[in-house]
Amino acid sequence: MSTAIRVIPCLDVNNGRVVKGVNFENLRDAGDPVELAHRYNAAGADELTFLDVTATTENRDTTYDLVNRTAKEAFIPLTVGGGIRSVEHVENLLRNGADKVSVSSAAVTTPELINDISRRWGAQVLVLSLDARSNPEMPSGYEVMIKGGKEGTGKDAIEWVKEAEERGVGEILINSIDADGTRDGFDLDMIRAIRKEVQVPLIASGGAGEPAHFPPAIEAGANAVLAASLFHYGPDDMISQVKDAIEHAGYPVRR
Repeated sequence: MSTAIRVIPCLDVNNGRVVKGVNFENLRDAGDPVELAHRYNAAGADELTFLDVTATTENRDTTYDLVNRTAKEAFIPLTVGGGIRSVEHVENLLRNGADKVSVSSAAVTTPELINDISRRWGAQVLVLSLDARSNPEMPSGYEVMIKGGKEGTGKDAIEWVKEAEERGVGEILINSIDADGTRDGFDLDMIRAIRKEVQVPLIASGGAGEPAHFPPAIEAGANAVLAASLFHYGPDDMISQVKDAIEHAGYPVRR
């Protein structure tokens, strides 16, 4: 693997504040998104992901002003998701500083949205955010969840990512609901299963609790690694520690 592995802090935003929970539940405050964007930019993050975690369930748009203020503190690529239901929402986010957008629930209910965004701006601006949990009744063992992980779809996760790739997503953010916030490590089986079926870059998310958890996710097929709790509540040099662990395992990182 010659391309540098990207290390991405995630800002899960609710009512203007960064929050973090376990298995998408019991959210607690983690700080101001604008301040955290400044901190992570200075600490060497490769990208930043901003997810408005209640925009879809509250049937509203992402807060554009907050995205704009966050973007001004992050001189690195910024991906924004939450409540995106149309190309107009995408256009507004790009105008307010987003470099890429992340679609989840609306892409499941209206798959043509992927085609529309990809045709207009190109696959490079479009991330599929896959919220999935274990379900033995699914062919792959994983079910796609929507509305912040609260509602099952009956859709198989592997079949969905294959369809999304065909429709034009540029990369896939794999959110393991079972591993989320547990700090026990990434869902390596899910990463491997998806890696076997798609060619686009994969971002591993959910479960990171220490720097040693990151290299196995890369070995399983991730091109980038994302975490929230570890960075929000860990020491200021945690991004550097993660990059050290990745580099020590033999994978290139950006310094």
